[in-house]
Amino acid sequence: MSENPEVSIIVVSFNTKEMTLECLRSVYEQTTQVSFELIVVDNASQDQSAEAIASEFPHLNLIASEDNLGFAAANNLAATKASGEYVLLLNPDTLVLDHAIDKILAFAKSSPDARLWGGRTLFGDRSLNPTSCWHQMTIWSLFCYATGLSGMFPESGLFNSEGYGGWKRDTVQEVDIVTGCFLLITTSLWRQLDGFDRRFFMYGEDADLCLRAKKAGASPIITPEATIVHYGGQSEKIVTDKMVRLLTAKVTLMRTHWGTLRKIFGLAIYSLLPLSKIVTLWLFSLVSGNKSRKTNVETWREIWQRRREWIVGF
Repeated sequence: MSENPEVSIIVVSFNTKEMTLECLRSVYEQTTQVSFELIVVDNASQDQSAEAIASEFPHLNLIASEDNLGFAAANNLAATKASGEYVLLLNPDTLVLDHAIDKILAFAKSSPDARLWGGRTLFGDRSLNPTSCWHQMTIWSLFCYATGLSGMFPESGLFNSEGYGGWKRDTVQEVDIVTGCFLLITTSLWRQLDGFDRRFFMYGEDADLCLRAKKAGASPIITPEATIVHYGGQSEKIVTDKMVRLLTAKVTLMRTHWGTLRKIFGLAIYSLLPLSKIVTLWLFSLVSGNKSRKTNVETWREIWQRRREWIVGF
């Protein structure tokens, strides 16, 4: 921990004790070329995460919240304590590989006009996890998702435009959205944007931040040189609850960033999304006999029944 850190690393944990400890260990082991401070917010975990973190890492700045503030608000709280020139958001279900934090800082210094940077993420088996960045939503990408085209043709830049098609995240490229699991931003831009929009309890806050950053003149960009493991989805195990939050976040993004006409079409597509998924999955299950697709039909049926929760957004 440095008295004059270049970067303030923020980790928000929720019931991911062992993964969080592994993440923090990897930060200390792999970050040797830049000075940093580590700020951890524990969102009222029930698995003794806060106690374990305090015991193993007594010198980091630990904020043990008595309430689950959500991802956005917890990061905002941590950032008020940040004293570095940069803020790095790092998920607790990640592992820093091959000096990734050192490398993303070096990349930021070599491309200062970007003002917001990301890296490459891998799954636990070291295969590509393409969720480190996204293209912003469009009417076309919503249609492709609703009809299953993006799932059937994930390598297609046409049908999976939101996921950047078959791009392996192996080149430097400007993107619309850097995922909040590994997002570096100048502290000045973070404060100019007032951090995350607090309406986003979980999911979508990083997309909203990046879209607002672009409007403020930033050019989000990723580098394959800075690579981490991101296991993903470890703090939320119930699929239906996760999908309801994701849909709520997507609706909120539309309502916030889209013009009136575009918003009308987008919300119309989204309002019928569960029904479209149910029909598509049911047809595939009949043809293939795949039981997992039948299970997914039940998931989407429950999401449809809970549509009043997500159709208005956060």
